[in-house]
Amino acid sequence: QVQLVESGGGLVQPGGSLRVTCEASGTISSILAMGWYRQAPGKQRELVATITRGNTINYAGSVMGRFTISRDNAKNTVYLQMNSLKAEDTAVYYCNAPTLAGKYWGQGTQVTVSS
Repeated sequence: QVQLVESGGGLVQPGGSLRVTCEASGTISSILAMGWYRQAPGKQRELVATITRGNTINYAGSVMGRFTISRDNAKNTVYLQMNSLKAEDTAVYYCNAPTLAGKYWGQGTQVTVSS
């Protein structure tokens, strides 16, 4: 079992920055990769960024150059640094961790970009 807890969401103005954090606990060794997804009202959940155990990183085209995913293995934590935020980045951001036994999700953290 893996537990994921997100934090760091909030309200930010367009053009601003925010960092969200995902802390993993449980059977950490079973985690194959970690990632961030988001879901805006009325839309499907979409991939934002992923980072594998080998530190291969993938970004959605809409966030490339603005968002940075990173990890601190000592803290079992993954971060998503979000810069140059736009109104369309408003969503609930979810942490995801796939394992051989299945995918785990956090409870989500709300990010709202508005003036």
